[in-house]
Amino acid sequence: MKKVIMKGHEINLLGKTLNVGDIAPDFTVLDQNLNEVKLSDYKGIPVIVSTFPSIDTGVCAIQATKFNNEISKFSNKAKLILVSNDLPFALHRYCGANGIDNAIVTSAHRDEVFARDYGVLLDQIRLLARTVFIIDKSGKLVYKEIVENVSNEPDYNKALSVLNEII
Repeated sequence: MKKVIMKGHEINLLGKTLNVGDIAPDFTVLDQNLNEVKLSDYKGIPVIVSTFPSIDTGVCAIQATKFNNEISKFSNKAKLILVSNDLPFALHRYCGANGIDNAIVTSAHRDEVFARDYGVLLDQIRLLARTVFIIDKSGKLVYKEIVENVSNEPDYNKALSVLNEII
C-alpha cells in the first residue's frame, strides 16, 4: 500500500494504483457553482488533474496558483482540473479572492469514488494527497506524481514539460 507523510506521520493512500499507460478513469466532481464536472467532458484535450488536501493551506494555495498561472500559457490546448475535498463554497471564496480563473477548481467531497479510483484518499482523515496526473488526448495517463511528503510542492517543471510534449 502506498504511503505519504503528513505532519510527520505516515498515512496510507486508499484506493487503486494507477500507472502511466493506464486509461484514466472517468470521474464526476463538483465545481465551485455546484455543477458536475467530468473528465470525459474534456475528451480529446490533454488534461492535468492535480489534487491537494485543502485550498486553505499554504502549499495547496501555492500549487493552485502556480498551475492556474501556467495553464494559461497553453491557450486552451489543455485543461487543468484541480480537485480537493473542500466544499465548493470554500473553493469559490478562495478562487474569487485570489484570481484563480484559468483552472477548473472542483470538490470531490460528495463521495470517495474519485479519490479511490485515483488512489489519492488519505486514510482516516478523508483528505486528498498532493498529486499530479496528466492525461493525454486519448485518455491515457502519461504522467503521475504522488508527492511523498504532503508539505512539499509537486514538480511543476517536470509536469509542465510532459504536458508541453503531448500538445
